[in-house]
Amino acid sequence: MQRFIFLTLSIVMSFTTFSFNSIANGSKVKTNEIEVESTLVNKIGFSAVALDSVLIDKFFKKYTKLKKYQNEVSDLYQKREYNSIWYDDAAINEYGILLYQKVSVLNEQGIKANMAYMNVIESAFDDKASNKLSKTEGELLLSSMYFFYSNNSGVDAETLKKIEWVLPSKNVSYDTVLDSLATNPVQINKDANLLNTQYYKLQAMLKKYRDIEKNNLWKRIDIDTENYKDLKPFDSSVAVKQIRERLFVIGDLKQDSKRNVYDEEMMAGVLNYKKRYGLKLNYTLTLEHINQMNEPIENSIKTIMLNMERCRWIPAKLGQADEYVMVNIPAYRLNYIKNGKNRLTSDVFVGSRLTETFIFSGNIDRIVFSPYWNVPASIVNNELKQKMAADENYLAENNMEWNDGAVRQKPGPKNSLGLVKFLFPNPNDIYLHDTPAKSLFDFEKRTFSHGCINIKDAKGLAVAMLEEDQEWSKSKIDESMSGEKETPCILKNKVPIFIGYFTAWVNENGEIGFYKDVYERDQRLDKLLFSDSVAMQ
Repeated sequence: MQRFIFLTLSIVMSFTTFSFNSIANGSKVKTNEIEVESTLVNKIGFSAVALDSVLIDKFFKKYTKLKKYQNEVSDLYQKREYNSIWYDDAAINEYGILLYQKVSVLNEQGIKANMAYMNVIESAFDDKASNKLSKTEGELLLSSMYFFYSNNSGVDAETLKKIEWVLPSKNVSYDTVLDSLATNPVQINKDANLLNTQYYKLQAMLKKYRDIEKNNLWKRIDIDTENYKDLKPFDSSVAVKQIRERLFVIGDLKQDSKRNVYDEEMMAGVLNYKKRYGLKLNYTLTLEHINQMNEPIENSIKTIMLNMERCRWIPAKLGQADEYVMVNIPAYRLNYIKNGKNRLTSDVFVGSRLTETFIFSGNIDRIVFSPYWNVPASIVNNELKQKMAADENYLAENNMEWNDGAVRQKPGPKNSLGLVKFLFPNPNDIYLHDTPAKSLFDFEKRTFSHGCINIKDAKGLAVAMLEEDQEWSKSKIDESMSGEKETPCILKNKVPIFIGYFTAWVNENGEIGFYKDVYERDQRLDKLLFSDSVAMQ
């Protein structure tokens, strides 16, 4: 399994559309005889990769099978003043990851086209690769892949003209984005089938937060940080009155009584606030909570903007599907939507920083009850072999066995996958599954896995997905989850799944949630999209 240890801001979503609208300001490119006028404003403003015309020419002399893209690639970088597109200061950025994943699943979408040097490109995404690409070669390989995808994505001409895709699309001020809603509100309905409605929900929330900023309603909570004591119900202080005002301004309280007592009304507001921020639900307000409230409102505004950008990549067909599963990594939450209603919400935990859960959009096609766990070779080599050397009975004691030269864990309640897993084809071999480690769901920060998504209510998800399948009654599901033998279930209708990364999200009740940037991706995306000159105006 490839591990995207160093990946920046990933969002791998199954976009069914593609456009060259974001190549260069005023430029035109031809794709499958379609001429599309570009609308990208300008450059990124910094370059993480050394590029010039000489290096580009040298690259195509080495990678001769890509030479047909040389003119387009050269023109692209000339118009962008030779700034990098796919790398930030650390590594491949979110756009590069998205492009790679899209090309990786072309064959699964019925498109028979093979990208030259794909094995070389893959090494840039594999932390275990022995031969690492230089950033310059990686950058130009990805740009060549960009043009390869445009010629082989199978997207119809009309859609190609309407949707921007992949390239960083803007270097604009926040006010410019707000203007689009104020001057053309009908655009929300017009583009509902092209851009996920979450974009417009965030856009409306952006306007709200900008109004709060302009009216100077975001006031600091005054506390003595050195002598601060946790605030609890029925405490009284000036800070309580200030917190109450903040909760009212952002909508967690419907009215501001201006009392300085932490009363029952304020308790309800605090719980709602903590729920929106993905915090442990209790009434105590610690110094960490106060410091969070005292972060400048500009931080919230910027977070909303970054997640609006991510919404450009949500597949439009997702919101039109009869049912789908959505996982938001920073929120540690899974939602199962059916017939337009949220049928199930469950906590999850995800990959650690060393084995980050990747972003993906695909289709769940199988459920496996009481599964074996085929232990990845990386875990065997890096972890199990040392334990087996120290204890010759380690495998037996952990219900494991050798199977055709590999290690697997037998079905049972202590199996690392729990009693059910949900499979969807993907190039990284990850899946959703149950877990015996239920206590881990008590933590606020839940980055524990090797990359797979562990579901708290895995059984509930299986029951909900199979409730209309007469062959799978609840009693049969119970029997299949007894842990005695592996029992597969091929779904009659594949269920779309979307694993996303959103640090701001507006729920069905119109409330915005802000979540910790667990993989530290927001700062890099911010640098990619907004220059210092337009950071905050």
